[in-house]
Amino acid sequence: MLRSAASALLRTSTELAALCSVSTVRFVQQSPRLPPRKRPFSTSVCLCKKKKKNQKSLWQQLAEGQTMDGNIEEILAPLRLAVKEQGDLVRQMKQDGAPDVDVTKAVAELKARKRTLEARELSLQPKDDIVDRTKMEDTLKRRFFYDQAFAIYGGVSGLYDFGPVGCALKNNMLQAWRQHFIQEEQILEIDCTMLTPEPVLKTSGHVDKFADYMVKDVKNGECFRADHLLKAHLQKLMSDKKCAAEKKEEMESVITQMDNYTQQELTDLFVKYNVKSPTTGNDLTAPISFNLMFQTSIGPGGNMPGYLRPETAQGIFLNFKRLLEFNQGKLPFAAAQIGNSFRNEISPRSGLIRVREFTMAEIEHFVDPTEKVHPKFSNVADLDIMLYSSKAQTSGQSAQIMRLGDAVEQGVINNSVLGYFIGRIYLYLTKVGVAKDKLRFRQHMDNEMAHYACDCWDAETKTSYGWIEIVGCADRSCFDLKCHARVTKVPLVAEKPLKEPISFNCCCRCTSHYRRQYEF
Repeated sequence: MLRSAASALLRTSTELAALCSVSTVRFVQQSPRLPPRKRPFSTSVCLCKKKKKNQKSLWQQLAEGQTMDGNIEEILAPLRLAVKEQGDLVRQMKQDGAPDVDVTKAVAELKARKRTLEARELSLQPKDDIVDRTKMEDTLKRRFFYDQAFAIYGGVSGLYDFGPVGCALKNNMLQAWRQHFIQEEQILEIDCTMLTPEPVLKTSGHVDKFADYMVKDVKNGECFRADHLLKAHLQKLMSDKKCAAEKKEEMESVITQMDNYTQQELTDLFVKYNVKSPTTGNDLTAPISFNLMFQTSIGPGGNMPGYLRPETAQGIFLNFKRLLEFNQGKLPFAAAQIGNSFRNEISPRSGLIRVREFTMAEIEHFVDPTEKVHPKFSNVADLDIMLYSSKAQTSGQSAQIMRLGDAVEQGVINNSVLGYFIGRIYLYLTKVGVAKDKLRFRQHMDNEMAHYACDCWDAETKTSYGWIEIVGCADRSCFDLKCHARVTKVPLVAEKPLKEPISFNCCCRCTSHYRRQYEF
């Protein structure tokens, strides 16, 4: 299934100049407020360093089988070895049936070593595409691509308004998405409400699990996201010239494992490093779990709790039965939805990347689980795409250019349906201007794969913030439909006629069954 195929991409318009050349992004209609000779992205030329003539991009070097500079490889070699050794240890512990607590610690260490390796790789790559982010964002705001919402009242963090040119850019990207996916793939488009009753999101798991840890200033109540605040505090301590090398190494280890800490472990770290409010210096509360959904009530009585939807996919799952009927009960079929989603981020930052209201475009493709073969896979099989497989990550290797057909044949990608959509996503992203040398597909490792997924890949782009996920593409099995069917008692299943009847004996003396039932 294709998830969030344009969600973060629309949130990262500030990075477009870093991701593509000036000529790759065009408007279908010229805004009447912008003279034709002044192109919207012309300012990016003076904000980015130009590549030297005949200098090859990283993508070209990888495609031609070239490796990094010898000195760079010498620097990275011990880091690669450390990742490989830990990856081998994790695999061995799982084979031996080691206790879960020990496996979890080993996995956390593997992730930490992997992040250290990736950070070092990024720091050693050529700086020919550096963007002056401050100048870029200032230019985009002055030309009113976008601006902070409610600016004359002081603004609200995480909320933005798009201006005339920003709207034109966003609309053209959505138009390209509809043409590329919905029209060319004959996908069924729906438009669902953004208000969602609590039981729906309780069933999907969002009410219980869609949360981050937060701390508060004990005096003025100002809130901060715990992991972000701790990271910033440690980086400040490490920048002190008086900080010992041993202490720096210890704090670097904490930062690399930030995503793996439990609530109690975060609490202990805040006490150990004496973290205070960065704005007032006041004490902070212990980290608490904060649900990221905007809560509301439906109706004047206030007795029907609800939320603004955090994603658009649930609307597709809830309408599966209607969609199947509309498609005359035939499989496979796909449904799509484009619309706004809401996440009450604790401390929004990084420009348009982490915001509280944003546009998502999602597709759910429903297929016979015994026939995961896409008839049009040959159309994308010859694409050369930068793949960062799970095996490469646990072995300390870099992402490699690989033919998509070979990746499916060799089992790197689980099946051709998943492979087909990876190819289509790649074509869309490059069509709207993402440079292919700044685009890769990273496979989820076994220890981060959702329990209901058999394979999952994230499309990531290299920006001034590092590698940022913009698309998720996963084989999710029938997890969501099963959850909603179990609670509502409505069978969200499809039936398929069999070529030959299946005969069997049972207690009621039936002798044949002519239809097979599938759950998606």
